[in-house]
Order: sequence, then structure tokens, then C-alpha cells
Amino acid sequence: MSKAQLLGHITIEPGKCGGRPCIRGQRMRVKDVLELRSAGASYEGILTDYAFLQRDDILASVVFSSGKV
Repeated sequence: MSKAQLLGHITIEPGKCGGRPCIRGQRMRVKDVLELRSAGASYEGILTDYAFLQRDDILASVVFSSGKV
């Protein structure tokens, strides 16, 4: 999947989560995903705990945070 396609998973909506970047319009912020990863959560663990997420959502969060588009 290309970076552009991954970044399509990131949405910013005024009034939702304070206008912060979220995953596919859900109330799961990019920051939340990154904090889970930095705390040592595995991809599989995150996907188990947050069944609405997809593996590409986690990858999209990483790509978005890198700022290298």
C-alpha cells in the first residue's frame, strides 16, 4: 500500500477529538495508537483490544507521525 493510500486512513474533523488526527473517522486518535506502540503494545495486541482497527490503520499512524509524505 502506498503512503498516500495509508494516509487516507487518517481523518481530521472539527469537533471530533478536538480536531486532532483520528483513524478513519473513529474516535481513536493517531496519538493514541502511537502511545500504545511506544508503551510496547504489539500490532496483534492493539488489533485484539481495538477490533475496529486494521493493521493498515497502525501503519498509517506511523507514516503520518513521520511527516515524510
